[in-house]
Amino acid sequence: MKIGALAKQTQVTVETIRYYEQRQLLNPPARSKAGYRDYSPDDLQRLRFIVQAKTLGFTLEEIKELLALRSGQGECAQVKEIAQRKADKIAEQIEKLRRIQAVLQRLTEQCGQEVEDHCPILNSLEEP
Repeated sequence: MKIGALAKQTQVTVETIRYYEQRQLLNPPARSKAGYRDYSPDDLQRLRFIVQAKTLGFTLEEIKELLALRSGQGECAQVKEIAQRKADKIAEQIEKLRRIQAVLQRLTEQCGQEVEDHCPILNSLEEP
């Protein structure tokens, strides 16, 4: 299958596929006699794996590690550890976002209470 068909089936751009090849997440595909990339069903499956892992928030380096484990170079416990680290990191990010949300909520509640034509939100952004 050509790169355009692969892109369409995985809903990524051709440029993304080429980038994943450069980052060695995808193996270099076979080439047709005319020099076109010729992707196999295994390439499609691997790209779907990459796309799904990205959707779950894994970085390209983490995906590379997961792909190596997927290829039989590791154990399920290692995959679980990577997933748990990602889940912990996401929990930290969620907590940080909740704190930001609380501050913004408090600031927006102060709107309408302008003092001498100064906005409380803008004033708070100037504070150290």
